[in-house]
Amino acid sequence: MNNLNKFDRLYLEVKGNRWYWLFSIFCRVSLAYAFIFAGIVKIVGERFASGLSVLHPMGAYLNALHHTGFYYTFIGIAQVIAAILLLIPRTVALGALLYFPIILNIWILSFAVRFEGSFVTSPLMVLANLFLIVWCYDRLKYLLPIKTYSNITLFQKPKKYSTKFPFAFFSSVIITVALTIAWAQFGFEAMPRNSLSDCKKQFENTENEVAGFQFCECIHINGEPLDGCLEGFESATTQ
Repeated sequence: MNNLNKFDRLYLEVKGNRWYWLFSIFCRVSLAYAFIFAGIVKIVGERFASGLSVLHPMGAYLNALHHTGFYYTFIGIAQVIAAILLLIPRTVALGALLYFPIILNIWILSFAVRFEGSFVTSPLMVLANLFLIVWCYDRLKYLLPIKTYSNITLFQKPKKYSTKFPFAFFSSVIITVALTIAWAQFGFEAMPRNSLSDCKKQFENTENEVAGFQFCECIHINGEPLDGCLEGFESATTQ
């Protein structure tokens, strides 16, 4: 049996398991809730994360985005539409495809400016979105660049789901969440945080306290770009 057929068997086994099904519902509802909230904020014209200073790298970006007029509203509408499509069983595949480029952009942006507000949630949302895309493989397989398609038709909900608990899968989920949180907490020597006081706390009573305080003031008082502040921090800590 070739690899494609092996994947098909595994796919059907996963789709017929109640625990995976419940997890897919959790992903759909969680992702939809996040985008409905974020989208409505944009549709009504409020600045997202309004409490974040415009001197902060993410605050500066969100402030500029807020002033793009109907483009800002368009993003909010797209987020709400993607969320609604995820909540409707027949349109989950379309919702997952629309959702993915938006949340991927948010993740890359959060990583680029080291924004702790979505530094943990955005990569987990990307993974949840990818799970839903794979979950809808039976509907999306014809979009894949493969010469031959599997014999899987549209999956029909079984009369009785398997109740075997997938320990390996959920263990990997827990480990992924833990590693993501640890990476956000300890993966970078300097994080701008959301305020000057929070930024300085990470350097208090450390060997990089002076350089760290200068980095925080560079961000939150001087409003300099993150890259420039990081270069100053790295230069001060390597002397």
